[in-house]
Amino acid sequence: MARNIKDPKKDPHIEMYEAILSLESLDECIRFFDDLCSVTELRTIEQRFQVARMLNEGFVYSEIQKETGASSATISRVNRSLHYGADSYEFIFKRLDEKK
Repeated sequence: MARNIKDPKKDPHIEMYEAILSLESLDECIRFFDDLCSVTELRTIEQRFQVARMLNEGFVYSEIQKETGASSATISRVNRSLHYGADSYEFIFKRLDEKK
């Protein structure tokens, strides 16, 4: 579900995203997410991101399952977001690649 970013005041959950944008370093980001999420939640998010990166790089499901331990359902869900989502993976991967 897309958020109402045109008027953040209409979305009561927007403050969390503003908090993330206020982080100034990798250390602050890691500490914030360590406090915000359980270990299981973080590992799930990290796994999904790794799956997205591998899909974007052309890996096939069996390779991704072996490397990440993700289920085929998780890989399929991430693949759907990668191709039919809000295009966030595309610009994030581009930004990360530019930093290398």
